[in-house]
Amino acid sequence: MDVSVPPTNYPKSLSSIIKCHRRRAAINNCHPVVSHPPLSHSNHHHRSLRVRSSAAVAPPLPPPLVVPMTTPKPSPTIRRLDVASPVPADIDIANAVSPLPIADIAAELGLRPEHFDLYGKYKAKVLLSVLDELKGQQDGYYVVVGGITPTPLGEGKSTTTVGLCQALGAFLDKKVVTCLRQPSQGPTFGIKGGAAGGGYSQVIPMDEFNLHLTGDIHAITAANNLLAAAIDTRIFHEASQSDKALFNRLCPPNKEGKRRFADVMLRRLIKLGISKTDPNELTPDEVRRFARLDIDPESITWRRVMDVNDRFLRKITIGQGPDEKGMVRETGFDIAVASEIMAVLALTTSLADMRERLGRMVIGNSKAGEPITADDLGVGGALTVLMKDAIHPTLMQTLEGTPVLVHAGPFANIAHGNSSIVADKIALKLVGKGGYVVTEAGFGSDIGTEKFMDIKCRYSGLMPQCAIIVATIRALKMHGGGPDVVAGKPLDHAYVSENVALVEAGCVNLAKHIANTKSYGVNVVVAINKFASDTEAEMDVVRNASLAAGAFDAVVCTHHAHGGKGAVDLGLAVQRACESQADPLKFLYPLESGIKEKIESIAKFYGASGVEYSEQAEKQIEMYTKQGFSNLPICMAKTQYSFSHVPSMKGAPSGFVLPIRDVRASIGAGFIYPLVGTMSTMPGLPTRPCFYEIDVDTATGKVMGLS
Repeated sequence: MDVSVPPTNYPKSLSSIIKCHRRRAAINNCHPVVSHPPLSHSNHHHRSLRVRSSAAVAPPLPPPLVVPMTTPKPSPTIRRLDVASPVPADIDIANAVSPLPIADIAAELGLRPEHFDLYGKYKAKVLLSVLDELKGQQDGYYVVVGGITPTPLGEGKSTTTVGLCQALGAFLDKKVVTCLRQPSQGPTFGIKGGAAGGGYSQVIPMDEFNLHLTGDIHAITAANNLLAAAIDTRIFHEASQSDKALFNRLCPPNKEGKRRFADVMLRRLIKLGISKTDPNELTPDEVRRFARLDIDPESITWRRVMDVNDRFLRKITIGQGPDEKGMVRETGFDIAVASEIMAVLALTTSLADMRERLGRMVIGNSKAGEPITADDLGVGGALTVLMKDAIHPTLMQTLEGTPVLVHAGPFANIAHGNSSIVADKIALKLVGKGGYVVTEAGFGSDIGTEKFMDIKCRYSGLMPQCAIIVATIRALKMHGGGPDVVAGKPLDHAYVSENVALVEAGCVNLAKHIANTKSYGVNVVVAINKFASDTEAEMDVVRNASLAAGAFDAVVCTHHAHGGKGAVDLGLAVQRACESQADPLKFLYPLESGIKEKIESIAKFYGASGVEYSEQAEKQIEMYTKQGFSNLPICMAKTQYSFSHVPSMKGAPSGFVLPIRDVRASIGAGFIYPLVGTMSTMPGLPTRPCFYEIDVDTATGKVMGLS
């Protein structure tokens, strides 16, 4: 039931009383008394999580109204959480809840058994075929969650996303789907320990969410490295064989002595302008052009990947074995989620579209300067086979029983950093008119939300009605001149005691994010993620600064400590923002602008006064422009810790010159990829990685130490 609209069968006077009562209940962060009561604990579908004592007592409510009415039947998958104070460890909360069978979550969402494939009891792949059945369904409201420039500890963006959806689904009776990215095992074992949300706003089972899930990242790793192997193998074989020998091995005769082109080879023939389909009809020149890619090793941009942080693989030398005949070259590894194949997965719209995108990925150039693609190497179809199951989003659930679609990967600093288009589109159709889809963009709004708007929304054709910016008092104090925040070290006293002046000074960062996000034409709601040490005076500063900067609303949230109940006010603000959205989406730059012009538009968005290009970057931009790729959007690889390229420049720096070290092209995914400053695409491990805390209880088989 919508807490803002009374049922129409009430008398007018009684309706106004109930509406007032509900508003007071929402202000107290409690579920309205006139809403449906929780089912008894004996009902196995409607469970209550009890973890020790209750949280702090909420302000008293007025006496409950006694109204003869029929309450709506509650969703059978919604749980009520009895929270504890202080909040237990994330893994303890998650392990205290027995997830519902995912088939129950799917059924409540309107999915029939033929719409999904089960991956165990608590995960399922939602098949893209559901989009065909729902194509006539009106979309729900679309909400994107970004944040201010974070500390290394993170500001609870995923937690806020989950908490908001629990509020919308479990307390405000809205149909809602959370769309999240699959965590990388790099930060899970490195600095973060997990990314399923936190406290009483989590995705469960959180150990499965944080680790292998349904194997999508492993599929990406396999596909990426198959292509890498194909590149070096092709260079090796071309170096040691004549044109005729190479052609004979690429198109060998069968037992009857007949030759044929593999289907993928026909794509290369079309690219070369050769209309023949019989290998025996090719002239010697056509044989040479077809068989010899003549890859320039110095031009290769495709690197191997793995899903762990390993700084010692950033630069390696391959081909040192005795059988490789001196075919040595320098290359390196990226983190798996930075692979272009992850970006393809995030931006694709169908299996057929993914096949085309994978095939046209450019790995480097020929010595004549022509781009070489995965299909030129003959591997595009095989990559699609490895990815054919990964294209389907994974259905999971929150602690309070609301549905979650998990798809694509993180790292908006070095990658696209958004959940997939197909997950969002499926979710928007499933919730329908009046429902809500809340999707998360990585890191601060300067990188994650910018890429969401300028890349993802361009390709999806979707427009958000509301953009959320998650802020914390801790991060604002840092931007106001507070001491460094270092993962693994205790916070300075300034962060756990009241300091209104630091917060006021740091709000310049929040104001810049609000102004940037508003420039897209969407309503901006600030979610103030409250920590236990935050004071009312500090939060008042943030609320006032947010509204002064043009935010639609600014709301204090306690979803980490209270689950969905702590984000009810945020849910109501988001509802109002979505219902009042009227402006069209405005992109930051037109696609027809040149590569440099688009880079410079984004640099200005950051606050830079100009851009400086290295010799390598200039060379790459010139080459990609000649090759016809200048009309693609831009995906900047930049530090997440500052608007600038220097992590230590906090607040809202301006007047700096943004250095572009290199420029790569992700042609299959569909964007140009500049590297800003010293940004690395393979993270390293800290002195004390999170893996010290991660283990398994051998008696129960449960994972310990994830967060």
